[in-house]
Amino acid sequence: MTVTSGNTRAGRREWSALAVLLLPVLLVSMDVSVLYLALPALSAALAPSATELMWITDIYSFLLAGLLITMGALGDRIGRRRLLLVGAGAFGLASVLAAASVNPPMLIAARALLGAAGATLMPATLALVRHLFGDARQRSTAIAIVTGGFAAGAALGPLLGGALLQHFWWGAAFLVNVPVMAVLVVLGPLLLPESRGSAHARVDLLSAALSLGAVLPVVYGIKVLATHGLGGPPVLAIGIGVVLGGVFARRQRRLTEPLIDLALFTAPAFSAAVGTNLLAAFGMVGSALFTGQHLQLVTGMSPLAAGLCLLPGAASAVAGAWVVAALASRTRPAVVVCAGLAAAAAGFAVLARLTVDSGGWLIVSGGVLLGIGLATTLATTADLIIATAPVERAGAAGGLIETSEKLGAACGAAILGAVHAAIYRADLTAAAPAGLAQADTAAARATLAAALDVAARLPEPVGAALRAAAQQAFVAGVRAAMLTCLALVVAAAVAAAVLLGRTGRATGTGPGTPADAPAS
Repeated sequence: MTVTSGNTRAGRREWSALAVLLLPVLLVSMDVSVLYLALPALSAALAPSATELMWITDIYSFLLAGLLITMGALGDRIGRRRLLLVGAGAFGLASVLAAASVNPPMLIAARALLGAAGATLMPATLALVRHLFGDARQRSTAIAIVTGGFAAGAALGPLLGGALLQHFWWGAAFLVNVPVMAVLVVLGPLLLPESRGSAHARVDLLSAALSLGAVLPVVYGIKVLATHGLGGPPVLAIGIGVVLGGVFARRQRRLTEPLIDLALFTAPAFSAAVGTNLLAAFGMVGSALFTGQHLQLVTGMSPLAAGLCLLPGAASAVAGAWVVAALASRTRPAVVVCAGLAAAAAGFAVLARLTVDSGGWLIVSGGVLLGIGLATTLATTADLIIATAPVERAGAAGGLIETSEKLGAACGAAILGAVHAAIYRADLTAAAPAGLAQADTAAARATLAAALDVAARLPEPVGAALRAAAQQAFVAGVRAAMLTCLALVVAAAVAAAVLLGRTGRATGTGPGTPADAPAS
């Protein structure tokens, strides 16, 4: 196996290895949508309580987000290929355990194991891409392909999940992981080189515990805020996470072999890329939260028709990743990032024009702009983060990429959900027909779906009036959320233009970027 370094150009074997690395990328992005499709059948079979159902869906993302940095650093120490293959095997076994679950606690435990195993996959994948492609232009293309793989998996997930669940039981949603992981375990040793940072460095267990203790409570608190609103427990959880994060950062500055080299954040390119990565994930969740609901509950489409309307956005994300590959050798990262954010801003501006009478075409056109813009941005920032970090810390950098995306997604769900809920409740309270029972009013103010259920039980014309008021309030909330995303994306574009303005073409070299980034 040829090991690339410096500016050595990759050959056929390296590109074949990249094809193998696409397997976990496709699987991770498919897994979430497949699970959501399986929830109705799963709930009917196992009869979980509301709390158990929350843990079934969320424990995976909690542990995934909390362990990404630790697993990335572990791969730097013990070998990225070794970690990837061990994680793939564990992911396959946990999938079998999940499919064989006979009660909710067993499924929750299996999902926890899936989250821990999944945390090994992406940091190792991105670090191996850095190792395989020493030539900066080829590396940019490879990372763009990986980003496109995420989008392709997101598009394939609902289609594959629907086909499986139409013919098999809910456990098939988990068993689909097994053959993919088996192929990775077989082909990985043949095509993937081993790479690691310092073979003698140790993973500081206290730092690993602090990173988990910092990320997990924050993600949990944001998730609860998005679901149940402001309250003591989620605020306390976020506060605990912030405090532990401060302790973690202080410890990293003192260690000779830190889990994360905080000196990297003194490089403007690195800090700007991490921040932009977080905001891009924030905006991506912002569009996904509401577009499917609008198509079904306001426009009146079937789930299948709504899914088809969302497919062009996922397909355009694949195209956006290829745009990065084409532009990487021709222009500076700042230009690509700002162009991507400008396209995303245009997409949010289109979605901010939604009305009750808007057809699916408006969501399709906005989704296409968002897909191209956000995929372009994420691919470029991922390349900058990987290129800026020292080679021996590529795994930790990969973990940081994924962690910033998970935190951005969690913040997007909480903040935009809160913005939408506030507008929806205020507008519905003002426009609801007079004479509604207090219980009906309270139920209608919870969600649009609940309001439509209440309206269906009421006599006309009261039911029709409530339905129209709820749909108008929902759309007003969507417009407010999209304008919030638009403002954040524009601010991110300005910051990226300033901080990345001197970053060099393709390689990212320039003042304060990879060539000059401090390392431990």
